[in-house]
Amino acid sequence: MIKVTRLDDREIYVNADMIEFIEKTPDTIIRFVTGRNLMVKEDIEQVLERYYRYRSEHPVYAFDISAGGEEVSSGNNQKS
Repeated sequence: MIKVTRLDDREIYVNADMIEFIEKTPDTIIRFVTGRNLMVKEDIEQVLERYYRYRSEHPVYAFDISAGGEEVSSGNNQKS
């Protein structure tokens, strides 16, 4: 989860795994895979920094069938 600030100054945490894209229009809009949009006070660089920090601390794992079902990190595609 990453912390962002709504336009009414309420701080909320959003699920970083559900972010589809982030857009600057000139406001920063986070679009989720559900189709919902959220406009936030942070500029796009701040949101991306928080997203990348979260992602570096919480890597996504997948199972590689070609590796005999071993768990691999999707970030670098190497066996764990």
